Amino acid sequence: MTAGSDENRPTIHVAAAIIQHDEHILAARRAHGMDGWEFPGGKVEDGETSEEACRREVMEELGCKLQVMWLLDTLTYDYPEFHLVMDCFVCTLAPGAKPEAKPGEHKEVRWLGRGELLDVAWLPADQGLIQTLGLAWDQIMESEHL
Repeated sequence: MTAGSDENRPTIHVAAAIIQHDEHILAARRAHGMDGWEFPGGKVEDGETSEEACRREVMEELGCKLQVMWLLDTLTYDYPEFHLVMDCFVCTLAPGAKPEAKPGEHKEVRWLGRGELLDVAWLPADQGLIQTLGLAWDQIMESEHL
């Protein structure tokens, strides 16, 4: 999803984790910057793949490891200050992992079922992904992928 274009804006490449557990996905409310809910993740650093960045960011932000992950989509979105490129991975947690909001990263985390996807105020870049999840929930959550 792209909302206008300005070639003078820097491009920021991020990786986001759509963490699935028991027919729910994990949403995280940001602690700084724009107020809103997002999928955990962050910037892809020089020399790392999107998958490596996703795993690193989830460990840093939520204190847990990811197990299985597969790329669902790559989305783009133009914020006023930058152009966002977001690689979105569907993931499962490693056995025994329990994600927790770390101070300074997220205010809270919440597990959402299909019927609860619109119960939180998602950041603009995540809204298109929410539509995709709602429409293709059963196919995305099939155990053959996870």
